[in-house]
Amino acid sequence: MDAANDLNSVKALITILRILFAATAVLLLVPVAILFTEVLAGVTARRAIVSPRRRRERSPVAVLMPAHDEALVIAGTLDSLRAELHGSDRVLVVADNCSDDTAAVAARHGAEVIERIDSARRGKGYAIDFGVRHFAAHPPEVVLVIDADCRIEAGSIDLLVESCVLSGRPVQALYLMDTPPAAGIMTRIAAFAWVVKNVVRATGMHRLRLPCQLMGTGMAFPWRCISSVELATGDIVEDVRLGIALTRAAMPPLFCPAARVTSIFPTSSEGFRSQRTRWEHGHLNIALTAPALLVEAIAARNMALAALALDLCVPPLALLLLVVAAFWAVSVVFYVLTRAALPLGLTTAAVVLLALSVLLAWLRYGRQVISLRELALAGVYAVWKIPLYARFLYSRQSRWVRSRRD
Repeated sequence: MDAANDLNSVKALITILRILFAATAVLLLVPVAILFTEVLAGVTARRAIVSPRRRRERSPVAVLMPAHDEALVIAGTLDSLRAELHGSDRVLVVADNCSDDTAAVAARHGAEVIERIDSARRGKGYAIDFGVRHFAAHPPEVVLVIDADCRIEAGSIDLLVESCVLSGRPVQALYLMDTPPAAGIMTRIAAFAWVVKNVVRATGMHRLRLPCQLMGTGMAFPWRCISSVELATGDIVEDVRLGIALTRAAMPPLFCPAARVTSIFPTSSEGFRSQRTRWEHGHLNIALTAPALLVEAIAARNMALAALALDLCVPPLALLLLVVAAFWAVSVVFYVLTRAALPLGLTTAAVVLLALSVLLAWLRYGRQVISLRELALAGVYAVWKIPLYARFLYSRQSRWVRSRRD
């Protein structure tokens, strides 16, 4: 009798484990399926046609440039902007808690400069809020936010302003990160992951007529949008938070892939590591709120917000690769021990969809960034990032820290 009871207990335990494993596999399949859908839409979309490099008649724009200790790079950015501006445009640099001569350099290169000193409230959101409140005395029709270390492609300001005025919505340019000439394999793999997120997935969302995430630079806002939301925050992903707030208020950001802004990955290992930590810890912090955001969106019948919440469910590509690979290996062992086929089938589907997503993205957009042989080392890159993800559990970065310039 005892033996029969023990056998029944074991069978019940195995049944419970099968259900739990299957449920976990379904949860894991969700972000992979979202990624695959975005990638498939992105790689089958027509490439954005870059406008001819000519000046357009357009509404005036006020360029807002938050800058913290950017004296080494801001002159080049301001000089590159000059050819794209019309006579009625403004350029405002917010020299935020600077310890160098950012303000003086910006003023010498023709920008209007205001300084903000507040050591207790640090972060890009506070600098943007400071600039917007400065504009309030004479509000512009469109505010364009550009980082001090970026270059904007010719014709892009005209495109952004035109799209912003016609749609009445915030507009996000395509934000690219170039790799330095001597970049190592880890930087090139990171550059490919950036392409997947900012080019392929954003293009897919655009083709599906869904809002995109804001990317921190190359962002154009109608005045009524930028002046009506909370900006003063030290959040390390203030751009994503801002996009959520605007979508919640029925002003979802619109992607404009023909307008392009570029920056460059740091070449120093310290700067690269700091930048990745800030981006990915911030992304994971936001991703944890995605389920609640999805429930809110469904309750409010805000489909744009629901789409943005689903997009936020997709974790960084390296982390997704690690989790899918680990759970697939566990599912294989579980199948050998219990013959539970469903969890293994679901995780195998996740592996296949993830591999297809990466391969399709590489074939359409990634071949100029990384070779197929280098892409095969993505697993090594993912393992290399395990300490970064581990720190999220016990020492996550929640305050804005500037990445070291080279």
